Amino acid sequence: MANISYLAPDEIADPEARRWLEESIEQGRPGPENQSIRAHQPDVMRAFTMTRKLLFDKQAEVGFVEHDLKELVRTYIAYSLNCDY
Repeated sequence: MANISYLAPDEIADPEARRWLEESIEQGRPGPENQSIRAHQPDVMRAFTMTRKLLFDKQAEVGFVEHDLKELVRTYIAYSLNCDY
């Protein structure tokens, strides 16, 4: 099984990726563990973080998706996967 290490903020050379991990640690979202793994590839972290900001962050410069629409999408995905949760 693959073992990917968690990076600490001081191990990340890209200042933007470092800031995103620090924000994740402070806010608890998106999951700091996942962000520290994504930080191995700053382009992957950037793509994930910018997409998340676009969809969920009302303060994002590029806009946001309304809560009701997010819930509708979550419901559709759960239904399409036969998820009873």
